[in-house]
Amino acid sequence: MLNQVNGVGVWVRDLDEALAFYTEKLGFEVREDVTLPEVGNYRWLTVGAPGQPELSFALNVPGPPFNGDVSDGIKTLMAEGVLSGLFFTVEDCRASAEWLKGRGVTLDQEPTQVPYGIEAVLHDPSGNSIRVVQRSI
Repeated sequence: MLNQVNGVGVWVRDLDEALAFYTEKLGFEVREDVTLPEVGNYRWLTVGAPGQPELSFALNVPGPPFNGDVSDGIKTLMAEGVLSGLFFTVEDCRASAEWLKGRGVTLDQEPTQVPYGIEAVLHDPSGNSIRVVQRSI
């Protein structure tokens, strides 16, 4: 039986750029940042929201240990902005949007009433869609 999601992979163009965005802009904390020599010095980098230690996001860059064709396919999908999407629940979407803007985040969509609540939309530097939702149902 599956009990809990504890990790989600997010494809990014550049680890340092993604690390800065997720920590400095979104307020996440670093969970793991290690280099794995046994996998071609692959950098294993995870971040997560403070107060939710059971869930981490693994920031992955296309490249070794993934073969060239796979990496090229991932890069193509990333460029189209269709590879990943993240959804975060907040108590107050408008206040969260102002907090994000105060940290230098540009919103693609200001808080808007939608059938399931109030939603704001932004993208990380790699083009991943991020939706901030105040649920009404």
